[in-house]
Amino acid sequence: MAGQGKQITTSWKQKLGRGLQAWRFGTVLAVFLLVMAGIGWRLIDLQVVDNDFLRKQGDVRTIRVDPIDAHRGVIMDRYGEPLAVSTPVKTLWVNPSEANPEDPRWARLAALLDLSEGKLRERLERYAGREFIYLRRKVQPSVASAVLDLGVAGVYDRQEYRRYYPAGEVTSHVVGFTNIDEQGQEGIELAYDRWLSGEPGRKRVLKDNRGRVIKDLMLIRDAKPGKDLQLSIDLRLQYLAYRELKAVVDAHKARGGTLVMLDADSGEVLAMVNQGSFNPNDRSQLSSQHLRNKAITDLFEPGSTMKPLTVAAALESGGYQPDTKVDTSPGYRRFGRFTIRDARNYGQLALSDIIVKSSNVGVSKIANDLGGDALRAFYARLGLGQGTGIGFPGEAVGVLPARPSWQPVEEATLSYGYGLSVNALQLAQAYMVLANGGIRYPVSLVRQEQKPQGQRVLSEQVSLAVRNMLRDAVAKGTGGRAQPALYAAGGKTGTVHLVGASGYEKDQYKAIFAGMAPMDDPRIVTVVAVDAPQAGEYYGGEVAAPVFARVMSDALRLLNVKPRLEMTGAGQPGADSRERG
Repeated sequence: MAGQGKQITTSWKQKLGRGLQAWRFGTVLAVFLLVMAGIGWRLIDLQVVDNDFLRKQGDVRTIRVDPIDAHRGVIMDRYGEPLAVSTPVKTLWVNPSEANPEDPRWARLAALLDLSEGKLRERLERYAGREFIYLRRKVQPSVASAVLDLGVAGVYDRQEYRRYYPAGEVTSHVVGFTNIDEQGQEGIELAYDRWLSGEPGRKRVLKDNRGRVIKDLMLIRDAKPGKDLQLSIDLRLQYLAYRELKAVVDAHKARGGTLVMLDADSGEVLAMVNQGSFNPNDRSQLSSQHLRNKAITDLFEPGSTMKPLTVAAALESGGYQPDTKVDTSPGYRRFGRFTIRDARNYGQLALSDIIVKSSNVGVSKIANDLGGDALRAFYARLGLGQGTGIGFPGEAVGVLPARPSWQPVEEATLSYGYGLSVNALQLAQAYMVLANGGIRYPVSLVRQEQKPQGQRVLSEQVSLAVRNMLRDAVAKGTGGRAQPALYAAGGKTGTVHLVGASGYEKDQYKAIFAGMAPMDDPRIVTVVAVDAPQAGEYYGGEVAAPVFARVMSDALRLLNVKPRLEMTGAGQPGADSRERG
């Protein structure tokens, strides 16, 4: 019986073992099938249900939209010589999350980019959680290549453009400059910023996990380059004017100077320069006081250069002729405590002699006869006291006083250029009217394809009569040193006290000359003004007139203007040339 019981127990255990084995197999199989089913469902979910969502998430991590920089338009002179161009350069940047601040190669990289190694490593640690910081913007491609060849982890480059000015400081006040993002800040770059600026493009690119572009996928919008701009400036004349103005400022230890040259028949600006100046390609020593285009932004009293305009007003009134006599005896006039003087007692002077001898007494008597309102209205017709229409940022319109009741002394001082203010461009525009037969054109820094519509403000007869007086003022009057070689010129000197914080500065003057040439058919009008010359001479006839002579002589030769000298004293100052206007 005991043996039989033992046999039954063994049989039961075997059956139980087989049952457990079957259960385990079934459990494993069920788990396996469930896992497979889960994987299969997940595959279906990923490939079918959530496919669009996951694809977008993948694209977000690998596909980027990169900007395409637009090429800024070229600024050029009237003959196509470049004055401002955008050149391709490289911008270097770093992904701090990929960079190792302890990498010894950072020392060499910092040296190549002229950066402080310590500050660079500090920035990397401070912005370790970021994916982008600039290392150096707009460096030369050769420098960028040298940096990338170091193989520093996390350092990348991208192409941008940098503005370059081939003529440097010679054209800086006209052209101006842009900031690092190529946005106009001064001059033509600012005035025509929208015209010159292009529209950036966009493209979709594939990048790796380090932010490097693997492949361009699609162009979203192509970049549109900015439009080119052709100025009226003649770069040859601009260089010439800059050289001569700088030479006279240096020679006389002057505070600064301005020169403007206009085409007499169109109002186009052929040259416009100032001293001091600046180099837009190197702004490390940039001074705010040198940024102004003083020919347009700075005002001054024009002094005796207004006398021809006063005489023109007298002739235009019909009450005077060129040979009309004015009694200037005894050489001075008193208005209360104020006295107007001439260099000496000239006695009876014709209108032409008033210009030649620069008589304050004579021109003031004419002004009192005409009246302040008539004189002011005539000046306004020539463009004084109003914008020139040039559209340059910061243009000053000047001061042309209007009185409810004019005092005789106010009329007198107005006639010889005190009590009003102009900029050099306005003065040149007024003389342009005398040069071209009485037509006032809007002045322009942009080349005109067609001659602009002008406005007659003076008769041809009067303008011719005043030009003859200006010729005599150079041939035998105060402007003797303004006579250019081989060409007959005409013009008027001016010397005025500079205005300081406390009024007129006793020993500081502005030397001015305004004129035109050649006198048989004036082609160019030029105004020269030199601020506070110190080296002994300070009169307009001594400082500004010689600059006019040199500039006009070379400019007319460069423009292929044929010399037609009248040999009766042209270039030979007479006895009256020692008088100072």
